[in-house]
Amino acid sequence: MCSILGLFDLTPGADLSPLRPLALSLSSRQRHRGPDWSGVYTEPRCLLVHERLAIVDPAGGAQPLLSGDGRLALAVNGEIYNHRELERGLTQSYDFQTGSDCEVINALYLQHGPAGVALLNGIYAFALWDSQQGRYLIARDPLGVCPLYWGHDGDGRLWVASEMKALARHCHDVSVFPPGHVYDSSTGELTFFHERAWRDYDAVKGKSVPPQALRDGFEQAVHRQLMTDVPYGVLLSGGLDSSLVAACAARFARQRVEDDDRGEAWWPRLHSFAIGLVGSPDLAAAEVAAKALGTVHHGFTYRFEEGLDALPEVIRHVETYDVTTIRASTPMYLLARRIKAMGVKMVLSGEGSDEIFGGYLYFHKAPNARAFHEECVRKIDALHQFDCARANKAMMAWGVEARVPFLDLQFLDLAMGMDAQAKMAGPGRIEKGVLREAFEGALSPEILWRQKEQFSDGV
Repeated sequence: MCSILGLFDLTPGADLSPLRPLALSLSSRQRHRGPDWSGVYTEPRCLLVHERLAIVDPAGGAQPLLSGDGRLALAVNGEIYNHRELERGLTQSYDFQTGSDCEVINALYLQHGPAGVALLNGIYAFALWDSQQGRYLIARDPLGVCPLYWGHDGDGRLWVASEMKALARHCHDVSVFPPGHVYDSSTGELTFFHERAWRDYDAVKGKSVPPQALRDGFEQAVHRQLMTDVPYGVLLSGGLDSSLVAACAARFARQRVEDDDRGEAWWPRLHSFAIGLVGSPDLAAAEVAAKALGTVHHGFTYRFEEGLDALPEVIRHVETYDVTTIRASTPMYLLARRIKAMGVKMVLSGEGSDEIFGGYLYFHKAPNARAFHEECVRKIDALHQFDCARANKAMMAWGVEARVPFLDLQFLDLAMGMDAQAKMAGPGRIEKGVLREAFEGALSPEILWRQKEQFSDGV
């Protein structure tokens, strides 16, 4: 991941000389997201700045990404997991300039226009400029894993940025760019592009997903998200979700996804990371899980005072005063610092499972499957405000990208396509039983059937 900043709706013939240093200054407020290098694109009607965290094609994927003829300029924060599939499916030739997974967005735009965004499986927020048409697109992934904000300055120009802090002092109307939407300047329309039948319970009522299909679907999601050219690891609390992520990742850790599993990965064994106060249950459970899975485990402790000392920085980076979010973000922020110090730029994390499978304890009170399903949909829609914001911003405070396999769009369609009756807990049935049953034999019983704890409670 990285950060982007864009400026649009410039007055024709306007003097750009003061705007370029202004844009660079504003973008520097989010440079922690992309400490590797900065890229700038200027044109009389548009200005783009990109702060890069180099994960895929570190040597050649510098942004903004320009088309071969110079027509398109693209600034992206994120990862496109199905980029190779999309590249193979192009019916119009496109001269790729880099090995970046994100450059396929330019090709899709030329072939499909704004509709091409719906074909992406990934986490992303981007701004695309078409100099030939004087047109721009702004888009954000369906679940809002990648943050994005926009607002206008006093001269009516539109600014877009990855974090609020880049715009707060310059724009008078900063707001969240909604997940799953694309804005097209040629029509002035903000369009939702991720309609799904499963949002309506009646569309999934009576449908089932075999345990093996659920297991295969998640393993494939993890495999897709191991796309990287740099060392990576997993966050491991010892609970069900992080242990499943680690178990699946460990299967593929020896090979590089980017060359179809033919080459060797950076590390022959998966590295896992955990943090907690001395004596915390998560640290103990993570040790047990790591030993069972055979990961190279790194468990860190912190003092209560260290957490208090970090609060101002946590609030600044996570950009919220929500107590629950800050509480859960603090250990993650402290862990990210240690992970980055070890030279790791990307980790897999377990966010999203509780929303998809009704893992929160209050789901026990659901009166019926319809209410259960509707609450899952509501929680998924709110992820960008809480869990996704926490995982993304707390980790990116130190330039570490957090990927979330449970929120892989293909897996989400699979898991949300079953009748919620199969997910409901009850007498003698623990929460997320359908997920646990799908992975029987993959984890030891003490891990597979461990009762859920909130992240900040576990530490």
